[in-house]
Amino acid sequence: MSYPVLLVDDHRLLRDGIKVLIERSGEFQVIAEAENGTDALDLFQRLRPELAVVSVGHPALNGIEAAKQILGHTAGARVVMLSMGVDEEALMTALRCGARGLVLKKDSAQDLLEALRVVAGGGTYYSAQISGHLSEPMNLPHANGKATLPLAKRLTNRELEVLRLVTMGKTSKEVAERLSLSVETVRSYRKSMMRKLGVRNIATLINVAIEEGLTRWTRGGSGSYT
Repeated sequence: MSYPVLLVDDHRLLRDGIKVLIERSGEFQVIAEAENGTDALDLFQRLRPELAVVSVGHPALNGIEAAKQILGHTAGARVVMLSMGVDEEALMTALRCGARGLVLKKDSAQDLLEALRVVAGGGTYYSAQISGHLSEPMNLPHANGKATLPLAKRLTNRELEVLRLVTMGKTSKEVAERLSLSVETVRSYRKSMMRKLGVRNIATLINVAIEEGLTRWTRGGSGSYT
């Protein structure tokens, strides 16, 4: 099964290239394209795709406004923003309006695919270069290296489920089977959690989870701790 995607960019050549990158994975399918906010909103409301990939940085497109319209008019909309550069004000505006993912156009294809996987699964994804330029916390560690929010508040419910299974010694394949996810999606969640918590490896991630007391399932969890 592939996730349907709406692609919004006012440059045809760029759209063609991004479409190839998205569809090459076999996990996503671009079912519609738009080059302005009005068309983007109309297509999203008619087709109800799982995801929208919206470019920001071109005055003619006004990607921020396009994202606001989609997110404001469609419940459950999930938007990944593609930015030309690290304009902190524009990035923070995108986050405040509800964008779940932020990726630079100069980032790798893998960054974009990881963003799509994580956002499709209900999480958030900021590429490394963007995370390093955001001064406002927005679920990221504070600049001094200390968390501004409890760990449980900075991760999505799905990320917490993955984290608890990882602390139990489960492999990515085992986690994927337990949660009915693909192995690539689980790996994307792991990378997203490490980025959010400012750690560089799984061992440190597990230590942080143990210190924060997150090694047990809550009553609302999808399983029991064994």
